[in-house]
Amino acid sequence: MRRVLRGALAAIVAAVIVVPAAVLAWQALRPEDPGSPSPVTDRAQQVQRGQYLARAGNCMACHTMRGGAAYAGGRAIATPYGAIYSSNITPDRETGIGRWSADDFWRALHHGRSRDGSFLYPAFPFTSYTKLTRDDTDALFAYLQSLPAVGRPNQEHALRFPYDQRFLLAGWRALFFEPGEFRPDAGQSAQWNRGAYLTQGIGHCAACHSERNAFGASVNAAQLAGGMVLGLDWYAPPLNSHADTGLGKWDPAHLQALLKTGVSPHGAVFGPMAEVVGRSLQYLEDDDIAAMALYLKSLPAADAHSDSPARQPEAAEAERIMTQGKKLYGELCVDCHASRGQGVAPDYPPLNGNQAVNGPLAVNAIRVVLNGGFPPSTAGNPYPFGMPPFGPRLSDQEVAAVVSYIRNSWDNRGGFVSPSDVNRYRSVPAE
Repeated sequence: MRRVLRGALAAIVAAVIVVPAAVLAWQALRPEDPGSPSPVTDRAQQVQRGQYLARAGNCMACHTMRGGAAYAGGRAIATPYGAIYSSNITPDRETGIGRWSADDFWRALHHGRSRDGSFLYPAFPFTSYTKLTRDDTDALFAYLQSLPAVGRPNQEHALRFPYDQRFLLAGWRALFFEPGEFRPDAGQSAQWNRGAYLTQGIGHCAACHSERNAFGASVNAAQLAGGMVLGLDWYAPPLNSHADTGLGKWDPAHLQALLKTGVSPHGAVFGPMAEVVGRSLQYLEDDDIAAMALYLKSLPAADAHSDSPARQPEAAEAERIMTQGKKLYGELCVDCHASRGQGVAPDYPPLNGNQAVNGPLAVNAIRVVLNGGFPPSTAGNPYPFGMPPFGPRLSDQEVAAVVSYIRNSWDNRGGFVSPSDVNRYRSVPAE
């Protein structure tokens, strides 16, 4: 009897899993029409435009391994599900995209499918690139085809089961992906629409600045309400107009300076964002930077997400932590960041009101205290001032005290952190 019941239960489970999976797969396999590209009258201009778009999307960063040839792939992209290795997108005919057509390339960016029809993992942000126009994907393809061909075979991804089963992406796509080109908002200005197009599309800002669900899909991507960067253990703060955690109090000129140079009177970029500014945003035209800033400032305020509410110790313990933290701040931090955390712009960023230290998650502040860091070297800030690493000098308890002091002093109300919070990130690589 038990055997019969087990068999019946297995049949029910199979029906629950297989039937919806078949429906989802059918939806994901619907054909996509690449449309008709515009005729090209100036090939050199198209290639130049593609180069600009490649910079805007920071394509080289992911598709170039350390010490390797540009765009030849092989860089490991860490995810909670294992490592994904970027592909070779040089025009090599055997290992790159030399045999691809412009239609093939459009389908990869617009629909997340490779030349052979297989599904691409969403670590490649086709969920954002789907918004690109056909003319822009053709320009990007023309630029990549103009690069030197590099014969470097693609590396198999190192994903755990069942994430290594590519066919399961059919269900993921049906649940979390809807292809569609960017449509301008007729009620907004041309500048606003340009900023929205760059931010939502080639800039793929939501890939980092949005919360991810258990399946790795962005949640409420349009809100840009911040989130942990999967696999990197950095927090990407909100980019909407929230007054406390977002950009609500930022002057547009200061936001433009941050995007273009990496530093501003409100703060400086560190971690993954330093690479984005250094390799990508600093090369964009001023008009495009201004358009992105205008769009970001217009986003409605949305509360930042936090899985772990800020720790609030008992009054006596809080007083002890703040006393120790104030002492350490006076010894190690005050010379650069000043007595009230106001900093010395642009060389030393302020800590008072800084969303990177005052937000719902303290990971960025902890990691910078432990490992130090530099903003990127840019044309607008070629010799950036950096911060030394204090991890070798301070214990977990001391780091927790000074970070807690900074997050709860002046106008900051970020909450306390514990030594265990610090210890969690002490062994994380500085990159």
